[in-house]
Amino acid sequence: MSMKAENMIETTEQLVLHLGNCCKDTEVPVCAIDTEADSLHRYRESLCLVQFADRSGSLLIDPLAIDELAPLGDFLSKATVWMHGADYDMTMFKREFGKLPAVVYDTQIGARLLGARRFGLGDLVNEYFGVELSKSSQKADWGKRPLSPKMVEYALNDVHYLLDMGDMIVTRLRNSGRYEWFKESCEAARQKVLERDDSKEEMWRIQGSGKLERRGLACLRALWHWRDAEAKAWDRPSFMVVPNRQLLEWSHDLSSGKSVTLPSHFRPDRVKRFRNTIAAVEALKENDWPDRPSSKRRKRDRDFERRVDALLSDRDRISAKLDIEGSLIASRAVLEAIAADDVKPSDLLLRWQLECLGMSD
Repeated sequence: MSMKAENMIETTEQLVLHLGNCCKDTEVPVCAIDTEADSLHRYRESLCLVQFADRSGSLLIDPLAIDELAPLGDFLSKATVWMHGADYDMTMFKREFGKLPAVVYDTQIGARLLGARRFGLGDLVNEYFGVELSKSSQKADWGKRPLSPKMVEYALNDVHYLLDMGDMIVTRLRNSGRYEWFKESCEAARQKVLERDDSKEEMWRIQGSGKLERRGLACLRALWHWRDAEAKAWDRPSFMVVPNRQLLEWSHDLSSGKSVTLPSHFRPDRVKRFRNTIAAVEALKENDWPDRPSSKRRKRDRDFERRVDALLSDRDRISAKLDIEGSLIASRAVLEAIAADDVKPSDLLLRWQLECLGMSD
């Protein structure tokens, strides 16, 4: 797929003109969208590229060159948009525009409801079209310009097949009686992104931090903020300074009275700031240590385990009959909450999931 000048939109005027043409023949425009950001290369992630396809073809929209991207947000708020693995792209659009497309259909959700166990975009393009997509630009720096021909080809391929694939998936879903499942699942995923709190409050409570005691949490909080400041000054993602796994290990060691060995490549000024951070933590009074998150401890008696096993057995039998993954119907955590009577099934499950499990009212 070769790149031509007309395949890249770089001005607000070009954007408005193209989006206007997309709306000419239909009241509700339908398109496919993907995004690329620079999260692997910069401290503050930004939207670097939007891949856009409609029935006439695919092209690239350059947010780094366009002065006013709002027309795209307005267009999408009235459109039906196909994406693949849409959570990340929806999150980017929510951050950029403060709103989401009117309808988002996710080919990944559709494929999984049809029984796919390998549902990456490359897997599905290979299955539906017999085409092997290149992965060469998967970790490219999308904030750089100009884009290389390989990057352009990779980006365009992300949307080139989505609309046709969506048509095929919808046909199969309708034939299997699962199209309503698909629509409900896609809308639930969209609503989840809309309702998600994207604030950075207590972002330092990374996965695995729940195993630390309060002193360890104090170390982790301080080290997380130290790392964040280092990454910001360097304009690189925080994992390039220190990965989460290392922060947890250091926090555990420091709270146990052990010393830590810093990487040899750390500059003297970074080491100094690290040591100052540790000194500040050691000066904290116990009252200033973070609290461990309180969680309701569930009584795990034989009756509870029996109820969970029964629910899991039913779910697995149903999923085997439908030839879909059991977690699509209900995760173990959800079934445990139901077994403990912590929630009503309808609080956590969609209508189609309730019907499959025989829990609908």
